[in-house]
Amino acid sequence: MPILLIMLAVLLTDVCGAAAQGPAAPGGGSAPVGVSLRAVDEFPPNPVPFFRGNDRNRAGFYFNLARFVPVLGLFFLWVYSTQWIDHDSRGLQLSTELWNSLTLVVGVGGFVAVLGLPHFGLGFLALAVAYGVPLGLYVRERNGHVPESARVLTPRHLQKVAVRALAKLGINIGLGGEGRDSVIGPPIRFLGKSTSKGDDLVRSRQAEKSKGFVAAKELIYDAILRRATDVHLEPKTEELSVRYRIDGVMYPAEPFDRTMGDSIVNIFKVLGAMDITEKRKPQDGSFRAELENRMIDFRAATQGTRDGEKMSIRILDQSNSVNRLAQLGMRKQMQDKIVEILKQPHGMFLSCGPTGAGKSTTLYSALSELDSYQQNIITVEDPVEYKMKNVTQIEINTKAGQTFAGSLRSLLRQDPDVVLVGEIRDDETARIGCQAANTGHMVLSTLHANDTISALYRLIDLGVEPFLLSSALSAILGQRLVRKLCDECKVAYKPKPELLKQAGLTPDKIEAFYRPPTNPESVCPKCGGLGYRGRVGVFELFVISERIRDMIRENRPVTDIKAEARKGGMLYMREEGLRLVVKGITSYEELIANVK
Repeated sequence: MPILLIMLAVLLTDVCGAAAQGPAAPGGGSAPVGVSLRAVDEFPPNPVPFFRGNDRNRAGFYFNLARFVPVLGLFFLWVYSTQWIDHDSRGLQLSTELWNSLTLVVGVGGFVAVLGLPHFGLGFLALAVAYGVPLGLYVRERNGHVPESARVLTPRHLQKVAVRALAKLGINIGLGGEGRDSVIGPPIRFLGKSTSKGDDLVRSRQAEKSKGFVAAKELIYDAILRRATDVHLEPKTEELSVRYRIDGVMYPAEPFDRTMGDSIVNIFKVLGAMDITEKRKPQDGSFRAELENRMIDFRAATQGTRDGEKMSIRILDQSNSVNRLAQLGMRKQMQDKIVEILKQPHGMFLSCGPTGAGKSTTLYSALSELDSYQQNIITVEDPVEYKMKNVTQIEINTKAGQTFAGSLRSLLRQDPDVVLVGEIRDDETARIGCQAANTGHMVLSTLHANDTISALYRLIDLGVEPFLLSSALSAILGQRLVRKLCDECKVAYKPKPELLKQAGLTPDKIEAFYRPPTNPESVCPKCGGLGYRGRVGVFELFVISERIRDMIRENRPVTDIKAEARKGGMLYMREEGLRLVVKGITSYEELIANVK
């Protein structure tokens, strides 16, 4: 209303001014040069044309598109960035409240500046700084907490975004001599089957040209990020189901349609130097991959089924391997006793348990306690899972007629100090191993048995004479693997007295047990909602004393040998596991499910 009154006053002033001038001079006097004549009732011309809005051609258009569109674009980017920072910081546990507050307050300040400052250029510059500075600071912090492949706004990340955007438009390009598929997808590069001559790059290039290569990379990359040890591709009628084995338990993943699934299986068969035309007979192969400047080995095996070809892939990640006995979770006294046995000049040390109990890992850790530079250490494995420095590793080839027994017999001529045999499978390997232990060699091996005492009689069943076994054996280590509770989300509870009594524990000395959360409010970012992360060993060490050697020669019953072992201080596997339960490392339910 005031504006309208002012305009009315201006108009009235003009009118009054025009009336005061009066009409033209009577008598037909000429007007001054350059001044046009006008009627008495006309307003004088306005020297500045008036229009409503910001566009002279469209009256009433009040928006300046050249300024409004950039501000609106920054607004949507700011909204998207704040949502991403909130979600990403929660997943990485990076002070979500701090970063949310910073991006919100600074961003709102930038929009106030662009709307309030009289000069648009300065206001827009303030808005850009208010958006970019908090985002840059957060990206800098979060990139320091994630692996190189997961970092954002890096040259590689921007390169991948650009290549993917162009690929959606149908423009496929290669950068730095690499194909499009080597840039698109996860930062993992398949190298084909590894031989003595190097990596099979020809098969790698063949696989890159296959349909579904990016999907195969994403499958393996996802399995590695989830800490899976095995990937199972199982054919169904209309799809190829995918399951990961994580910490010894199978978990389903997103399946593939049958066409894409068959292509992915063929890609892994090409990488593993297997025949893609053969889908009924079982095949096996191996290949490698490079991820974040480290090499990962894979073992693939196929088997024909009623619905198609099933494939299982074992992931052998050297970075996740255990290097020392102290990392296995055993008691310090047990660890010292094992090291003392291993440093004896001769004898046989066995690790027993079912498949997947971590027996090979224990033996590798045991070898790391020895000085490989002053001792000649030779291993015979099927296949070689982890490479060790300054250790001669032999991989047997059953197709070529090479067996554990034959390789063990020949390597004894190589003057070894320590011999590791991957597994005792038959009577010949067992006898040669015992003979090697009696002739000045330390022999390490694995055996499938439920516990240490049954492993002793398993060797006798294989045909090893008791007198030979009694003089060769030094100790037997029984073991199982149990999942470790997640430190971030495990919940304490008071166990029932009946449960403690059944476990042989005193209720007065037990404050609490721990277990995974039953109804979590949110998914734990550390364990992904599983409640467990990683595994730890439960062990039972049976040391062969002189008295037990005599009992083995005399073929004494199992109960007598067990009683003598208990007198020597041996704890059963269940008793060792209860120590982990009391410490909150694992749950009682997990112990009961895996240790009988």
